[in-house]
Amino acid sequence: MAVRQNRSYAQLMRHEKAEQVLAVARLLAANAEGLTLDEIADRIGVSRRTAERLRDAVARMFPQMEEKADGSTKRFCIRGGIESFFNSPTTEELLALSKAVAHFKRSAMTEDGAALASLERKIQAAMKPQALRKVSPDLEALMRAELIAVQAGPRAIEAPELLAALRDALLRSTMVTFTYVGGSKRGTARKIEPYGIIFGRMNYLVGPEAGATKIKHWRLDRIRDMQATDETASIPADFSLPEYAQASFGFFHDQPEDVVLRVMKHGIDDNFERWQFHPKQTVEYEPEGHAIVRFRASGMLELAWHLFTWENKIQIIQPASLREKLIFELAKALTFHQSQVAPVETSA
Repeated sequence: MAVRQNRSYAQLMRHEKAEQVLAVARLLAANAEGLTLDEIADRIGVSRRTAERLRDAVARMFPQMEEKADGSTKRFCIRGGIESFFNSPTTEELLALSKAVAHFKRSAMTEDGAALASLERKIQAAMKPQALRKVSPDLEALMRAELIAVQAGPRAIEAPELLAALRDALLRSTMVTFTYVGGSKRGTARKIEPYGIIFGRMNYLVGPEAGATKIKHWRLDRIRDMQATDETASIPADFSLPEYAQASFGFFHDQPEDVVLRVMKHGIDDNFERWQFHPKQTVEYEPEGHAIVRFRASGMLELAWHLFTWENKIQIIQPASLREKLIFELAKALTFHQSQVAPVETSA
């Protein structure tokens, strides 16, 4: 029995190594500029020494792999791609794509849904008929059994021409002008340096007004008559949209604050370790079994709204302003709902 178990383990390890080699080959074929050893190690999640061994294995399997100098480092790439035999998608990969297509369509993000649907058709058309027949039954069965939930609430449906113009401006790093039917200066013309687009329940253009430095959010559904210009937008070289988005709990950006929450013992379930309030949060456990969650972010109003859903399972340790904000919002809602309700008139 022990011998058979050892053989099974050895076979499993060989399969994992083969999968890693193919993963590196796909990375090198998908990056026109090539990747360094450190980049390979980071993408695959291995040490640099392991990345060196994987690179050597790829070189043996794919002699067309090229090596080129980039200053004091070397980059590796596979020009012309690799054979489709090595790139046939798995059932899990096709399922993830199909779920994303369905999710975007239900979320009213029709343009992204259509683009992903087109990609899905191209991938399936490129697959060998035998491989497609093999995965199709499982894919159909799993699509019936899995669903990405769509939260209730309004969703803005953006005009395709608006998104196309914004994306063109982002690619060319140029300013845009439009009439904004929101904010304190409703209906006035604006000139914006576009830094990026954030999609969610509401979709926002992120960027400052021309000549300003403060980054603002502009709801896409409130933008009218947008035009791209030929004026260059001075986007800071160190600006990162993901890092900017992570600085806030939600969409609203204000002064970042250090947040400390105590998740009570009765609020911790088996999935808590996978729960995320913030991408850069830290979690530590108290002797009583409670969990202390720490992170730094802005957007305290949205955080207060979210914490209400935890009922009596979370205590706000700091900042005090967050606790006061939650109490104020609760009191306002309580006062309103305790007032007399006017009856609804019925039609004759």
